[in-house]
Amino acid sequence: MKLSPVRQVILAVLALLLLGLQGRLWFGEGSLRHVATLEKQVASLSEQNAELAERNRLMAADVRDLKEGTEAVEEIARKDLGMIRDGETFFLIVEPASDSQ
Repeated sequence: MKLSPVRQVILAVLALLLLGLQGRLWFGEGSLRHVATLEKQVASLSEQNAELAERNRLMAADVRDLKEGTEAVEEIARKDLGMIRDGETFFLIVEPASDSQ
């Protein structure tokens, strides 16, 4: 069975088109490998977003505490600035310096 030259050209063009589309599917942008890489990146970024969202939630709670109550402000003042209330007694225990040099 011999094909006419027109049919041979049409078959050749269709074969090249099929190869081109397959090549793009396997190796080009949007290929299976490219999609798998992008899915890994999305998973990694989603994990980072979850961590940052938790950090933001904790920071928002701290801001709310600082705005609404005096306990948080007092705690920070005691810890960082050494605040003492009236009527409280402050004891400073100093360790003797060791001369290990």
